Amino acid sequence: MSQDRSDSSSKSLSFPEERILLGPGPSPVPQRVLRALGAPTLGHLDPQYVAIMDETCAMLREVFQTRNPLTFPVSGTGMAGMECVAVNLVEPGDEVIVCVNGVFGGRMKDVMERCGAIVHAVEAPWGEIIPHEAIDAALEQFPKTKLVGIVHAETSTGAHQPLVGLADLVHAKGALLLVDAVTSLGGHELKVDEWGIDAIYSGTQKCLSCPPGLAPVSFGERALARMDARKTKPQSWYLDVSMLRKYYVGGGGGGRVYHHTAPINMTYALREALAIVLEEGLPQRIARHERMHQRLRRGLEAMGLSYIPKHSLHTLNCISIPAGADDAGVRRRLLEEYGIEIGAGLGVMAGKAWRIGLMGHGSTVRNVDLVLTALREILG
Repeated sequence: MSQDRSDSSSKSLSFPEERILLGPGPSPVPQRVLRALGAPTLGHLDPQYVAIMDETCAMLREVFQTRNPLTFPVSGTGMAGMECVAVNLVEPGDEVIVCVNGVFGGRMKDVMERCGAIVHAVEAPWGEIIPHEAIDAALEQFPKTKLVGIVHAETSTGAHQPLVGLADLVHAKGALLLVDAVTSLGGHELKVDEWGIDAIYSGTQKCLSCPPGLAPVSFGERALARMDARKTKPQSWYLDVSMLRKYYVGGGGGGRVYHHTAPINMTYALREALAIVLEEGLPQRIARHERMHQRLRRGLEAMGLSYIPKHSLHTLNCISIPAGADDAGVRRRLLEEYGIEIGAGLGVMAGKAWRIGLMGHGSTVRNVDLVLTALREILG
């Protein structure tokens, strides 16, 4: 009998139940992308793989809306992208400004400090955006600032940070603009070149609807010049772009220089996910995320539920838990009875907020109406 239970347990762990992922990430992954993961594994210098990798990087440029040659997927999740940008653009003793209005702004500050930077935080209450005037004032106060880091889509609070015009303020003071776009790439308008963004990173598991494991990054000319002028090596060998670029773009003679074994099958998956994005059309995909956000918002507000941020993301909806509701109990019932995952509040919002993600493949009428129906039944 015990052997039977062991076999049953082993089988359930090998084949987990499917969930409807409506939390802060990961998002649902299309079957096309999952099938791509199962394609034959190649060597990371195989001409077939290099061609696939080059095509993937070209597609990333389209989605980032940039011509930056150095646009590639870092081996690791979104936080590897954050670390990659930080360790390559910051040297010990550099002064940087980091905008903090949630968990991920705070995390960026931490990462910069670990790089040896002197960090000046521009803060706003959780759920609010950072006014450009506050950033401009900080640049005036700290004229030696070399970089300004800001989160476009603060996943912990659902706040959507305006970016248009910010680069002009930053560049006027001789600094670089770094953007965290983990929860906005492929779901919100994001124009790297037009908006003057110097370095940016994201993750595959949000609006791109690819499994977690890669972090798309892009570096502009100003960022490359800063890296080329470094006096010290980046503290991370694995994330050293001076070496990575020789693999993704090519060495002096145009050949690919081995750095580390790339995650071959994850690149297949990302390429397929990007193909789906471009087949839909980037403007159409962004508009779909907005429509689904508005549909969810109308339904939630009709139930008396309110949004926390005034400037809300379309991709991540952060709402106040109504008085008397059992935070964990509601989320548990959603998971057990409906197979729906939503997110809990983080940091100062723990126990006060629910986070409902509508990202990529999961941003559909079916999912919006299902989660609204489930919440009405549970909160009823």
